[in-house]
Amino acid sequence: MNRPGIHLKLRRIGIDTFKENVAYLHRDCPVYRAEGFQALAKVEVNSAKGHQQVLAVLNVVNDGRIMAVDELGLSEQAFEQLGLKDGDMVCIAHAIPPQSLDAVHRKIAGERLRADDYLSIIHDMVDNRYSRMEMAAFLVACSESGMERDELLYLTEAMVETGEKLDWGEPLVVDKHCIGGIPGNRTTMLVVPIVAAHGMLIPKTSSRAITSPSGTADTMETLAKVDLDLDKLRKIVRHERGCLAWGGRARLAPADDILISVERPLSLDSPGQMVSSILSKKVAAGSTHLLIDIPVGPTAKVHRMNDAMRLRKLFEYVGDRMGLHLEVVITNGEQPIGRGIGPQLEARDVLLVLENHPDAPADLREKSLRLAGRILEFDPDVRGGQGYAIARDILETGRAMTKMQSIIAAQGVNENPPELGKLVMDVKSPEAGFVTEIDNLQMARIARLAGAPMDMGAGVDLFKKLGDKVAVGEPLYRIHAEFPSDFDFAMELTKKDIGFRIGDKPPAPRYFPPL
Repeated sequence: MNRPGIHLKLRRIGIDTFKENVAYLHRDCPVYRAEGFQALAKVEVNSAKGHQQVLAVLNVVNDGRIMAVDELGLSEQAFEQLGLKDGDMVCIAHAIPPQSLDAVHRKIAGERLRADDYLSIIHDMVDNRYSRMEMAAFLVACSESGMERDELLYLTEAMVETGEKLDWGEPLVVDKHCIGGIPGNRTTMLVVPIVAAHGMLIPKTSSRAITSPSGTADTMETLAKVDLDLDKLRKIVRHERGCLAWGGRARLAPADDILISVERPLSLDSPGQMVSSILSKKVAAGSTHLLIDIPVGPTAKVHRMNDAMRLRKLFEYVGDRMGLHLEVVITNGEQPIGRGIGPQLEARDVLLVLENHPDAPADLREKSLRLAGRILEFDPDVRGGQGYAIARDILETGRAMTKMQSIIAAQGVNENPPELGKLVMDVKSPEAGFVTEIDNLQMARIARLAGAPMDMGAGVDLFKKLGDKVAVGEPLYRIHAEFPSDFDFAMELTKKDIGFRIGDKPPAPRYFPPL
């Protein structure tokens, strides 16, 4: 502990360090000099009376205009966790290294870890005892050394154990999840109202986009509030039988959000960690029955059918031992689903389908009905093979739209819906022929550079899909942006690669197992 009588004034530093607690000390601070602290050291920050504590990584400040010598600053997350006010007195001490680091070192050496090892590691991560470097070491070790099936199970169980768990008190609680990587694949926003209108419980908590142009929560936010606390979420689900909310406030498997914040900058996305990430959230949310969508395609997350089958077996192994009734479907991920890429454009597509509009994207409608039909067949009163017809009837009679409107009203209507970006440019075909390939990754990059998802009206509106015939100079898609800099960035990227390939004849159809 630091020396008695040496206290510092707490200061809230308005910096969002995203899932990492950071403390700030001036280099000339007497405590900094006396205790021999170093930058990036892990420290404990305690209230003067010692009743409240937070762990953080230390940053050292040289500029007195940023931090006075008698102050201790905390980043936004750390300040909220400590629960004190600006100006309260605090003290700082060296943090004791987490004991679970020994298990991380053993994993780096290629050893197989036990269930208690993973539980100890995840506990310490959730308690902010790990720095980002230590978390990165753990993730790389798991990715490079590999994880046996039992280790994936242990990691998933640990992630569930260290967060909130919902219990809906019903034997059938359904959910659906896509592993991602396909722009515009907003099937969840159609599946939820269809399934809820049937009467099944589907409390859907979704993530915001991290590397994609839009997540389900981003798209839903153009229509309704998605930042719901647990009490409100429970009330909505009880009344409406479903919701479409952001899961960030619920603290369901919080270790998953922490690990993702480290994985993304490192471009780590191993199959094992993906399985643990998805299933821990679903179990924590109280799901009993789950449908997993694995799209396969040259520019999808999973490129080959053999890889999809291996991933499917991992999902089934862990899901079965976690008590989940889990089914996996392998779908066509060769191109974007729907026409819009970006929150507002994707919401438009969803509403067109719900309205049974003649201009609704047929591929989005059909895939959503197939997925919803599979989920409806979890209902013991629905015979196998009948789900699709029931889902189609719910959509075509308007019951799905009515349910969606009720969910939007319950969550809170967005009174200021975004408008499409006013800076517009059509990207045209350089030659005549047929669309033989659409690069999912490139189209996502273009939409993100245009401003999505931060600017909800930004993105890409597709005019052509695989197999379509095009003439020279015919528009393939339209870019929408709100700010000139974003618009210029997106246009520059299209000059390097428009994301479409044009050939002399349509592409040969590939076989995918029927839903």
